[in-house]
Amino acid sequence: MNASWLPELRHKLVFDIVTAPTRAKLADGRDLLFFALPGHRPAPVEDRRPLPARDGQQTELRFDQTMGQWVIVAALRQDRIYKPPPDQCPLCPGPTGLTSEVPAPDYDVVVFENRFPSLSGTGPALAPAGDGFVSARGQGRCEVICFSSDHTGSFAGLAPAHARLVLDAWRHRTGDLMATPGIEQVFCFENRGEEIGVTLTHPHGQIYGYPYLTPRTAAMLGQARRHRMHHGTNLFADLLAGEVADGSRIVARDDLFTAFVPFAARWPVEVHIYPNRFVRNIIELDEDELDGFARVYLDVLRRFDRMYSSPLPYISALHQYADTDAQADGYFHVELMSIRRSATKLKYLAGSESGMDAFISDVTPESVAQRLRELA
Repeated sequence: MNASWLPELRHKLVFDIVTAPTRAKLADGRDLLFFALPGHRPAPVEDRRPLPARDGQQTELRFDQTMGQWVIVAALRQDRIYKPPPDQCPLCPGPTGLTSEVPAPDYDVVVFENRFPSLSGTGPALAPAGDGFVSARGQGRCEVICFSSDHTGSFAGLAPAHARLVLDAWRHRTGDLMATPGIEQVFCFENRGEEIGVTLTHPHGQIYGYPYLTPRTAAMLGQARRHRMHHGTNLFADLLAGEVADGSRIVARDDLFTAFVPFAARWPVEVHIYPNRFVRNIIELDEDELDGFARVYLDVLRRFDRMYSSPLPYISALHQYADTDAQADGYFHVELMSIRRSATKLKYLAGSESGMDAFISDVTPESVAQRLRELA
């Protein structure tokens, strides 16, 4: 297919980002990190909330023998804050030190340990599961990243330099967590929209440090290993080359990144964003690629919000891999997915998807890609 029509994103952006965070502590000892744009000096105040002491043994891992997968049991999450009114949002700046998880008069991007974590604490690598009812302490790390102090904003509404700052925060936290003993996988993600299940509407995401490889990552790496054994090449690079050659599912492409709807998309709206150069994680992207990532990521999110009369609910998932032999074929990419299948309908994961993990798509990937191209 002649791809001369593909949207171009070649406009050069050069950002001067301050990547070293300003560090502070919350009242219960949790870490708080401020990432700032040039000209903005973070000014955290003392967190004066009477928070209870943290329990280092508050979550548990249980092994599902039928699936060969770990399940996280985190009952404390039942107590987390649920849909507070805007004037009680715990992610808005709290200049008094009494009302917020971010005790400061303002901020650009901030990261802090989750008060209600699914995983917490450090320790040695998780031992292989044995027979019987196997459990382990729920060690790991769960962080919250606030993209902006603007309660009514969104990632798509960020200025390019601000979006790049979020990427630098992701990069910083990925590096720190990948170097933490006992953490096997770092996952940065965003849930956006009440339809997805979001309980805090302030624009934010999360960062998980798992003590094991998640089932999806393990499956993808297994496929990549089999592909290399049979073809001698990288599975993800070959898929990217195939999508570019076909062209019908490409949404946007430039010298550095390609955004496309995958051939076997599972969700009504699904876009994958790949760097054109093989890297395993966001740390390995160079400065030009980070600028390009901010550019194409914003472009896709803004197309999402133009699809219907209201903003599109979505999940954004950064697939990252460590520089190890076991994860050598992992190719960094972002998967964006939405459950909205029309202006008035949502895609629910019912019997086939939830019971059998057998996805059924209600739309063709090619038609979704065409629609997104038209929204450039």
